[in-house]
Amino acid sequence: MNIAVIGAGAVGGYFGGRLAAAGHQVTFIARGATLHVLRTQGLHITSPLRGDAHIPVRATDQPDEVGPVDVVLSTVKLYDLEASATAMRPLIGPGTVVIPLQNGVDARAMLMPLVGADHVAAGIAYIVAVADRPGHITHVTADRLVFGEADGSTSARLQAFAEAGRQAGFVTELTPVIETELWIKFVRLSTWSAMTGVTRSPMGVIKAYPSLMTMMDQALEEAVGVGHGRGIVFPPTLRDATQQLVRNFPYGSKSSMLEDLERGRRLELPWLSGAVARMGAEAGVPTPVHSFVSTVLAPFVAGPPVPPPA
Repeated sequence: MNIAVIGAGAVGGYFGGRLAAAGHQVTFIARGATLHVLRTQGLHITSPLRGDAHIPVRATDQPDEVGPVDVVLSTVKLYDLEASATAMRPLIGPGTVVIPLQNGVDARAMLMPLVGADHVAAGIAYIVAVADRPGHITHVTADRLVFGEADGSTSARLQAFAEAGRQAGFVTELTPVIETELWIKFVRLSTWSAMTGVTRSPMGVIKAYPSLMTMMDQALEEAVGVGHGRGIVFPPTLRDATQQLVRNFPYGSKSSMLEDLERGRRLELPWLSGAVARMGAEAGVPTPVHSFVSTVLAPFVAGPPVPPPA
């Protein structure tokens, strides 16, 4: 397949690199130091799970040099998503499908008016990895993509991409219920991001304090309640399965939002706890924990607060 990957961080770098290594025509749309390294040194993946790889790759900051492709994987952070849609337009042909892999549940709706509703599917990345330096991905565990058409159809274009992923050695799942799958990840991630972010602590610390575990359970219930208010039907095992996942987290597990907070980067807070609070207000569902988290972390959304000049 002919595939363009917007962004070459942990998600885009890993999945795009594996697709390129399997012989698919992959082009990374990147910039800055990452673009330079990809062009001159290729992409390096360190992975105890799937094996290390050094992959020569195509990379550019000029999408019009690439032209229409079969699949666009959008892997930028949510705060860059709308701006990245401009870069996508030269990549869109009559049969192109865009698969956004951002956190939250807003990405598809954000992209539809910008690149055309018929071109946008929806997707979720389950992976623990970090881009620890430009052009280098350290993969810890999990490498699964879940994706689907909004109408639940089993389209040929997504079937083809699912097969490409299997050829590349990672797990693919084409689902007819992508909206439910998005919300399952959303209620968990928004809760885990909230708790690790507001405490500035890994999951091991939270698990050591019963009061914090109670707060986390409350945050999960709020997010699930918001989903119910928007017509989402969750599996009955969601709460028990989520608690089991939490029990299995290693002590040092951190959400990507905590990683960003610690490194002084922008936060996806408006699309996580902020979104829970916003949609809760719209649906008449109280969200005290997520509203509190959104409030106290608001000064850090754009990076560390900058004091006014003296």
